[in-house]
Amino acid sequence: MNPLETRGRVSRVILWSLLAFAIVLYAFPFVYLLLTSFKTPLDAIAVPPTVMPEVWTLENYVSALSRQGVPAALVNSVITAVISTVLSLVLAVPAAYAITRFRTPSGRVFIVAALVTRMVPTIAVGAPLVEVMRNLGLTDTSFGLALAHTTISLPLSIWLMASFFEAVPDELDEAAKVDGCSRLQALWRVVIPVVTGGLAVTAIFAFLASWNEFLFALLLTSVRAQTTPIVIANFQTQFGLDWGGMTALAAVYSVPVILLTLLLQRHIVAGLTLGAVKG
Repeated sequence: MNPLETRGRVSRVILWSLLAFAIVLYAFPFVYLLLTSFKTPLDAIAVPPTVMPEVWTLENYVSALSRQGVPAALVNSVITAVISTVLSLVLAVPAAYAITRFRTPSGRVFIVAALVTRMVPTIAVGAPLVEVMRNLGLTDTSFGLALAHTTISLPLSIWLMASFFEAVPDELDEAAKVDGCSRLQALWRVVIPVVTGGLAVTAIFAFLASWNEFLFALLLTSVRAQTTPIVIANFQTQFGLDWGGMTALAAVYSVPVILLTLLLQRHIVAGLTLGAVKG
């Protein structure tokens, strides 16, 4: 066998082995969570723990979903994440478009400032944000929590959309103007249809930022607008944490995100490869 072919085959084996190891390392916590959700309450807290359930049961799912406050929390999570995602896109799209098309010094300063805000720990703005929301009467409301989540997702949304708009040639805007479109009409009718994949990617990141957020939900909600992460953290029994119920509800809570990613998979791939053929 040719030495180059042998070296190439060995490199591929090593590469695939490292990839398989990374997948196992990344997927094991979630797989263990799923397996624990099917254990009996006693098996879930057994010491030493076992990976596979000795007895498979849906008891944890039944008890978790029938617990008071869980259905309302799931609805609150969906409402909050959807509102936050819509707000992020509505604000990020025109901001990113203006930055990439006008290319002014102030625009460059703005986008850098947006990135800097991502570096500020959420705990640093938690207390002031609670006071602001209290003064506005938005504590313990889904809209108020969605506004707080938007402060987390908006900077990243602007950066993502700016990168996608950069991949769209300026000639498309100019052609739209020749056809009589205004700047906003060119954005809506010409540019946005080209970057639908980028919109899907940005929407998923914004949705996940709200869906998984814990601190603001803890500070800004109490009863009416509580989201599922807060409810999961409160799963307690007389013996301690209800690991079976927590893992069951966490598994259910993962389903919408997985379905959303699968539904938008084609757009996500298109968005990630948008700038690959620019030129």
